[in-house]
Amino acid sequence: MSEGNPLVSQPVKNLGWRVTMAGLGINLALGILYTWSVISKGIPEAWGWSETDKSLPYSIACLVFCLVMVPAGRMQDKFGPRLVASIGGILVGVGMILLSTTTSPLGFMIGFGVLAGAGFGFGYASATPPAVKWFPAARTGLIAGIVVSGFGLASVYAAPLAKWLIASYGVGTMALSLGIAFLVVVVGCAQLLVAPPKGYVPAGSATKQAIGPAAKKKDYSPMEMLCTSQFYLLWFMYACGAGAGLMIISKLVKIGEAQAGLAMASSLVVAMAVGNGAGRIAAGMASDKLGRQQTMFGCFVLQAVMVILLSQAAAGTTLATLPVLLAVSAMIGAMYGANLTLFPSITKDYYGAKNFGVNYGLVFTAWGVGGFMLALGAGKLYDLYETFSYAYYGAATLLVAAAAVTFLVKPPKSADELSETALSADSDVAHPQPADDVKDVASQSA
Repeated sequence: MSEGNPLVSQPVKNLGWRVTMAGLGINLALGILYTWSVISKGIPEAWGWSETDKSLPYSIACLVFCLVMVPAGRMQDKFGPRLVASIGGILVGVGMILLSTTTSPLGFMIGFGVLAGAGFGFGYASATPPAVKWFPAARTGLIAGIVVSGFGLASVYAAPLAKWLIASYGVGTMALSLGIAFLVVVVGCAQLLVAPPKGYVPAGSATKQAIGPAAKKKDYSPMEMLCTSQFYLLWFMYACGAGAGLMIISKLVKIGEAQAGLAMASSLVVAMAVGNGAGRIAAGMASDKLGRQQTMFGCFVLQAVMVILLSQAAAGTTLATLPVLLAVSAMIGAMYGANLTLFPSITKDYYGAKNFGVNYGLVFTAWGVGGFMLALGAGKLYDLYETFSYAYYGAATLLVAAAAVTFLVKPPKSADELSETALSADSDVAHPQPADDVKDVASQSA
């Protein structure tokens, strides 16, 4: 059946769940980004890297990731997700393989930062848009949460696997093995990605879209979106929420060992990954029920509280015990992961599905800028003061500011909607309704 869409004359098989699972699989491979703290910890002392050197490949990867999301999103909208995701898989694979041939920070910056970072952008830009287009708006948060949860959950298997490969065979063999595996997995899953045909209306949304306000919903072009104030408010909140989370992710193993004196600090990465993945799904479901802004506010506030708690986890204190830090890491991961569901969902809500790929790519630049600035800043501050305290307090301040901004965000109104509102107001002025007492007099006279 055509799902009740008059523009689709031929029967359309709903491939929504197949596409969703393929997107999940792609992100489970691309999530190697979040194991960087394990990889950087495994870099031998003989290589002579500083903590700033260890921050740069990850910081550059975050920045390149977000910048590539814009052209990748446009390509996804124009050429479809299959080609773009395949390019992503090839770039990630080649970038990781390049790491196996070098021991210099520059080599890692090019391999992991530039090539793999670009691959993350191409693959990630292609996974969510086709999936959410197969489902009604009421399930946008849930479906986006499922697809992006793979990126967060990847460290559950990738962190211990990378640690074992480094310990057993060295950084080079680890990079070569994972590079080949991810190239095959991402390119393979990419072949299952397909967007619904033009004009397709998902089951369960046809009636709602045929009448009422939803019938007037506008699909914004990228330039139109950039002309709305909502874009810049969303961008600021995303940069704060994502930057704070990425900062902790990039240094979590170092934090556990240097600050709390934990021997099993790499287990914190797994705990954060579980929270990261689960938080994306939970936030998607919550935002579908409670609203995007309300869910954002709660996540920002809770994330700030968790960062402050982490700052107090000094060796010998109750907060520095492994069970407590596992819980705190999982919560930080969950609140950070919520951003990756909430912001694509609210972008689709505000600006429509037609140009969702490129529009979300523009919003997503906030993720990379925030991650680049805060992760690199944390490394530099540690080199200067041998503590992460300044980075913690700065991140918590930004999160509180983001929570406050949620009260300012409202859906944008297009020029057509503003014109209709103005015409309606003019009509009310030109043809005022009689006051109640006048109506009563007229009734009595009759």
